[in-house]
Amino acid sequence: MSNERDNSPEMIRHIFHAWDEALGAEDLDAAMALYHTDATLESPLVCYLLGVDEGVIRGRVALRQFVERVFAHHAPQRRRFRTGFFSNGTQLTWEYPRDTPDGEQMDIVEVMEIRDGLIQSHRVYWGWFGVNMIKSGAHPR
Repeated sequence: MSNERDNSPEMIRHIFHAWDEALGAEDLDAAMALYHTDATLESPLVCYLLGVDEGVIRGRVALRQFVERVFAHHAPQRRRFRTGFFSNGTQLTWEYPRDTPDGEQMDIVEVMEIRDGLIQSHRVYWGWFGVNMIKSGAHPR
């Protein structure tokens, strides 16, 4: 089990910023470089985009294919306004609030378990605004 000494505050800060930069640039290689080879990602978007029952992606190969699809099918409401993060040295958490200075965005909370400076587990929790986009079909497939 990982402990706080495994990840320096600089490593955590790097993951927080590098992941956002890769997302904004739709840089698949940069995004994948942040994950362990056996990383997992859990999100309602997995079920929605892939048409599967389980919302979990396992391993960097499958994760790469999924993130490539995410980049190709992002909703305009999926913006990246956030104000900071919380971390205990092994877990990194932040919020994309629904209400932003520029209007509404998809309301999401991201939680990452960090091991040895890389993402081991990534969980994405959607709020009511984002869930309603999926339910109504407003999110691109």
